[in-house]
Amino acid sequence: MTQPPNQPPQGGFGAPQDRPQDPPQNPPGSPGGGSGGGSGGGYPNQPGTPPPPPSQPPGGGFGAPQNPPPAPPRMPPAPPPAPGTPPPPGQGGYGHPQPGQQPQPPAGPGYGYPQQQQPAANNPYAQPYTQPQQPGPYGQPPAPGYGYQQQGQYPYPQMPGGPGMPGGPGGPGGGGKNPFKGKPAAIIGAAVAVLLVAGGVVWAVSGGDDGKQQEAGGDKGATSPGASAPVNPGDGSGDGEGKGGDDPDNLNAGRQAGEDKVLWYKSAPDAPGSGADAPGMWITGTVAVKAAYKEIVGYKVADGTPAYDPVTLPQAICAASKQATPDGKVVVAYKSGTNDSAKCNQLVQIDLKTGQKGWTKKMDEGELFDSTITLELSISKNTLVVGRSQSGVGYSVSDGKQLWTKKEEKSGVCFPSGFTGGDRVIVALSCAAGQPNQHERVEELDPASGRTKWTKELPKGWQLGRVYSTSPVVLYLTNEDKKQWNISTLKDGSSTTRSQVDINESFAPECGWAILDRDLQGCTGVASDADTLYLPTEAKSGANDIVAINLANGKEKWRVKAPGDTAMLPMKVEGGNLIAYEDPSYDAGGRVLSIPTGGAHKAKTVLQNPQGAAEIENGFFSKAIDYVDGRFYISTTRLTGSDKSQEKLMMAFGN
Repeated sequence: MTQPPNQPPQGGFGAPQDRPQDPPQNPPGSPGGGSGGGSGGGYPNQPGTPPPPPSQPPGGGFGAPQNPPPAPPRMPPAPPPAPGTPPPPGQGGYGHPQPGQQPQPPAGPGYGYPQQQQPAANNPYAQPYTQPQQPGPYGQPPAPGYGYQQQGQYPYPQMPGGPGMPGGPGGPGGGGKNPFKGKPAAIIGAAVAVLLVAGGVVWAVSGGDDGKQQEAGGDKGATSPGASAPVNPGDGSGDGEGKGGDDPDNLNAGRQAGEDKVLWYKSAPDAPGSGADAPGMWITGTVAVKAAYKEIVGYKVADGTPAYDPVTLPQAICAASKQATPDGKVVVAYKSGTNDSAKCNQLVQIDLKTGQKGWTKKMDEGELFDSTITLELSISKNTLVVGRSQSGVGYSVSDGKQLWTKKEEKSGVCFPSGFTGGDRVIVALSCAAGQPNQHERVEELDPASGRTKWTKELPKGWQLGRVYSTSPVVLYLTNEDKKQWNISTLKDGSSTTRSQVDINESFAPECGWAILDRDLQGCTGVASDADTLYLPTEAKSGANDIVAINLANGKEKWRVKAPGDTAMLPMKVEGGNLIAYEDPSYDAGGRVLSIPTGGAHKAKTVLQNPQGAAEIENGFFSKAIDYVDGRFYISTTRLTGSDKSQEKLMMAFGN
């Protein structure tokens, strides 16, 4: 359903955290957050929880029920924000927490051995919003929340312990203003300490790869006619120590007819005991590139041999742009030092094709509370957008020249709190923080000049949680107080609402969570094209559906069920087909599916990964995935730092 711009709905809308002054006009609600579209430009997607049973909505009202029944407990509540700070909705970011003032996470089991799902602590805020039985405009039931695994599917590996905390009742993937942004390290450290005491399930939300490379079982060295040469060619030095070497458990041994093979597998560099970030995964025509701790490594896509020497940075990597420029440039950020007060403020351009460093730059602190404790990096065309806690700066990716600044407006009325990249630069602004009229605003910026193209005021109480797509613009909005969500599609080049999702369904994209940043594009499992949005449903009994949603009217066009016994996630749309990934199971590897967007919509298996590698494949809990040129790539986005065994970093499958 459409609505005039800024017009409040009759019953409920999905937007900022604070209650709307003017409820939007009859928007339906919607599920958890996820980054829009596929992994265009060769960068991947990046975790979801099942929502509670639907509850009967009240008559009328702004979206979901005004007083929804409590949902099943999921995890301990987050600590209250600092005085004068608006409550934060859930946040996401790359599927892992940012490094910094974080205690050492306990190590998870090696090789990602699956564990049964643990019962969550009693916290009504860390779970999906109540879903009305008959969703009305602007108040559709939310999807499962905050990157939890889906119920009923193949158990995920036990997640490593570690820092992180549940988001507020922003619903699945809801991202929002964080009360810790710009605050002293003492506040952050205290909050993290409280969370660690509160419960061990937090790490599942914040992300983190679960384990080190351990024996996967079976006879080492066992071979079969289907086995291949060493899966991991190593680093070219002959012994493969640390960067690879001969595959310890021939992952292609016993390969069955119809299965593809593990093309190569890579171990991660040693990380400190407190863990380390491994953000980003970029696939060019010939090179697969991964950031991990203090390195950027590039591997030839065909055989995994090093494409160039690792790019070594002086300190730990703390952020990376998901997107790359058309000519293969990205920007990563690393820390200014090793102590707790170190900032994430050192920028460097990297050429993905050659592994060469380009320009470097130090990101200065902003005004009061505008900190570089963490950064968000996004690329749109040739512009790098660097988000601090309360401002953003645009730079030319080519030469590092500053192009524009987007900062606090009108003596503190509004400040930027999150940016996207990709086809459009969408910015979320927090306005009148701590005031009775506190609300949120969404704008589109011209990437070259920073000029505002359009502005959309969100009703009080609603917040921008995620941007599912930037072309067209599809917004996932949440209302923390009412436990409601909404998915709105905007008309091209305008703040006017084109449609709102109106489907009585529990959606479950996988979203990460981080303490100190707001990642508007931080989810896996959402794809779109010009006319259709593709979302995964909650897996209630192992398998799930992918639903195609008509962006013209918000209605369901069609759906397809996962062909196996596990859940699947949409990755991208290409060549008239939806490309999806189905999780591995106990007796089968994962697979890549191609689903025609027109016609019968029957899922066709493009790649069937070998059963012998299923345990390792399933061990990437905090993961990035991509399918490019007939090859499937999966990598971790967080290193635990465990010394028990060598952690996995990345693997590639193909024929």
